[in-house]
Amino acid sequence: MFTYSLSVDKSVDDITKSFESYCTDAGFSLLHSYNYSEILESKGFPIDGKVMIYEICQAKVASLVLTQNREFAPFMPCRIAVYDDNNKTIISAQNMEPMLNMIDNVSLKDEAKDLYHSLKNLIDNLGN
Repeated sequence: MFTYSLSVDKSVDDITKSFESYCTDAGFSLLHSYNYSEILESKGFPIDGKVMIYEICQAKVASLVLTQNREFAPFMPCRIAVYDDNNKTIISAQNMEPMLNMIDNVSLKDEAKDLYHSLKNLIDNLGN
């Protein structure tokens, strides 16, 4: 599977209201958020339901990755999508497992694994 996803009973709006505080509690910084539904509608391509995309970062790990392995730069920052799907809300992020297995540096790999664990915990907590 290329994503880590969770189906929840909360609305996209409810998650949006608390997203930044959950990020802070999990050790992430919220860099930017996009209301993709509004963006697409403004371009003449409306979609059903809401889609929010959040870019988040843990600066320490980002610095290590970009210092030691810049080929991972296109995968940064971490993104979380929150969207409507068949009367459920989905919280989803990229599955980092395949990329983590490509890191040779043991200490960097450990930091990246911790980051991914924190990201999954963030998603789980957003859903509770």
